[in-house]
Amino acid sequence: AIKVYGLMLSGNTVRAIAALNEKELEYELIPVDLPKGAHKQPQFLALNPFGQIPALQDGDETLFESRAITRYLATKYKESGADLLPICSGKLETWLQVESSQFYPAIAAINYEIVMKPMRGMTTDMSNVEEKAGKLSAVLDVYEAHLAKNKYIAGDQFTLADLNHMPEVNIFLKSAKADLINSRPHVKAWWEDVSSRPAWKKTAASLP
Repeated sequence: AIKVYGLMLSGNTVRAIAALNEKELEYELIPVDLPKGAHKQPQFLALNPFGQIPALQDGDETLFESRAITRYLATKYKESGADLLPICSGKLETWLQVESSQFYPAIAAINYEIVMKPMRGMTTDMSNVEEKAGKLSAVLDVYEAHLAKNKYIAGDQFTLADLNHMPEVNIFLKSAKADLINSRPHVKAWWEDVSSRPAWKKTAASLP
């Protein structure tokens, strides 16, 4: 069976789990005790030398970095479940990169400040939240215009480009800054569509 080492509190772990559910693959989630430093112990470092979750084992293959994991699953198991890489196109490749380089840095920083820090008893840095909210707003303006012309991120079909966005959006919509998405009708409609997928509902049901 495929083994995923991580925690469902981690958006990056959720990204891998969401891909496994879309591909209708069996897997075992093996919790990594971050507070006790399990991710820095030799056993875990043999899976990911950077000491970060998630890591995935599939037979003789060991992978880390969540986007590499989702692409691996979409490619190796192309015939199983949803086809997350249905086409080879410049648009798909571009928006896969946009998610990691433009969208993720801003939204993940806000999620960390507003959601994760309070959970850990830490103090939110509101100046950082406002700075990143300004950056995210500008990014979402681009998404709003793009999704006015495209049903999904890479065109007319749900792809890996959509899936890779979903864990951080799910967290963000529970935060005080959720209106940055809810106020943009095309971005909001996109989320309502993709979050209604059975695979995502299965993923969300296992979230803490």
